[in-house]
Amino acid sequence: MPGEGGVIAHIDLGLDEKAHPGINGPMLFRPETAKPLNQLAETLLRAPHPTLTPGERELIAAYVSGLNDCTFCCSSHSAFAAAQLPAGMHLVDQVRADVGTAPVSVKLRALLRIAAAVQRSGREVTTELVDAARAEGATDLEIHDTVLIAAAFCMFNRYVDGLGTWAPQDPEAYARAAEHIVANGYGAS
Repeated sequence: MPGEGGVIAHIDLGLDEKAHPGINGPMLFRPETAKPLNQLAETLLRAPHPTLTPGERELIAAYVSGLNDCTFCCSSHSAFAAAQLPAGMHLVDQVRADVGTAPVSVKLRALLRIAAAVQRSGREVTTELVDAARAEGATDLEIHDTVLIAAAFCMFNRYVDGLGTWAPQDPEAYARAAEHIVANGYGAS
């Protein structure tokens, strides 16, 4: 399997995949699509937000990517979330293992449940899930952004895995990428 073994992607990206793993290779292959995709990620995950921190938004991305079994995106966004959350990777691992018992706010837990529903199908986001999130203090903006982050990461996950890109196995590679993203944002070279 190309993405797992690290041999080659399904298409010739014209570059060293180990130097440009995961989504990075396809982004270099099609820079005209990379620009709006990076802008979307920057807006969703790093732009100023009145209530959801960048770490919480990255956690939503990591959680959805894990549900989609996207090794590269889950590992990347887990590291990006960990770098921006006080409890670090331990919290990310707890959320990914069992969102129901993870030590997050009841509001964030309700938003993660909405994200999981989006991952399965947008139609699985029910009035009950939205009402439950509202009952825990979630705003319409937070619900909107959670749905959009989850939907966008389903797309990003399918982009990466659909092209069979290579994903590093070393957690340090993702930690180094997290330092870069936290310092420079998405789309910075």
